[in-house]
Amino acid sequence: MKKILLVEDSQEIFQMVELSLNSISGVDWVKNISDAREAIAKKQYDLFLLDMELPDGNGVDLCSLITTKSPESIIFFLTSHSDLSEKVLSFSAGADDYITKPFQPLELKARVEARFRKLDQAQDAKNHFQWDEMEIDTLTQEVKIKEDDNWVNVELTALEFKLLIYFATRVGHVIKRDKILDDLWGKDVHVYPRSVDTHVSKLRKKLGPASDLIASIHGAGYKFNPTGPS
Repeated sequence: MKKILLVEDSQEIFQMVELSLNSISGVDWVKNISDAREAIAKKQYDLFLLDMELPDGNGVDLCSLITTKSPESIIFFLTSHSDLSEKVLSFSAGADDYITKPFQPLELKARVEARFRKLDQAQDAKNHFQWDEMEIDTLTQEVKIKEDDNWVNVELTALEFKLLIYFATRVGHVIKRDKILDDLWGKDVHVYPRSVDTHVSKLRKKLGPASDLIASIHGAGYKFNPTGPS
């Protein structure tokens, strides 16, 4: 279940929010920015509901802090302030939505659900790659290749899978051996750049008919060239 943090000094608003959202998410409640900072340090939240005017500061400042520390989080303002300049300021600070009080619980629920759907879709896209020749599921670490119009599972070692994901997230980029070495093994590990060629060769062999996806670029390194959308 998703997690929401409400930063609001009114218990009545908290009760309304909890009643609106308890079927789709757990709602934690703090009354000020100081307590919000402590909550954020202890737990990862998917969505924040912020009041504009808080006992110890302005919600816009907290919004900027959250955006910096957790850029993927969703931020709603839930406030009685309806001035256009404050709305613009909130969106400039990183807010995703702005709801004025008094609010309709069903509208709040609908907006939150819509954002969560988009969040889930974005997460699914990150976890799954698919091209004409290959499918990769990062959650299950499964790799399938197209062979005679059938999808066939490919067994990879942990390092081979890591190397494949490295290429899959850099489609069309020419990547130098030294860069691959530093990113995957680290700068302090004593591995020769040509060792990359050995690992890529083993990976290609296992990919069989999909081996051409990893192209050698003479004098430079490698380039991942799948066909079809991911």
